Amino acid sequence: MRHSSAMLKVVKSDQFLLDIEYVVLFIAQDKVNAALDLEAHVHQQVDSLSDPNYPRRKGRKVGTLELVVHPNYVVVLQQTATTVVVVNLLHVARQYP
Repeated sequence: MRHSSAMLKVVKSDQFLLDIEYVVLFIAQDKVNAALDLEAHVHQQVDSLSDPNYPRRKGRKVGTLELVVHPNYVVVLQQTATTVVVVNLLHVARQYP
């Protein structure tokens, strides 16, 4: 984790966008409002990563960080001095890496 005041660029990968679309569509089968709330919450949390002091933890895979966006979901990140790439959205029960 870097402790700096310079804002980071947040890049949402195509895989992340596919992952969140899948999760939202799955949840929406039963609870449309819950699915939309989760989608908004995840995007808000991810957008907050532009602040280099926003909490994130060391990832389970070397070279990654993780952001817990919900008790059931974790976002996998790769970060440089200027950019955070949002790689995946994973359910916590999923075997990873």
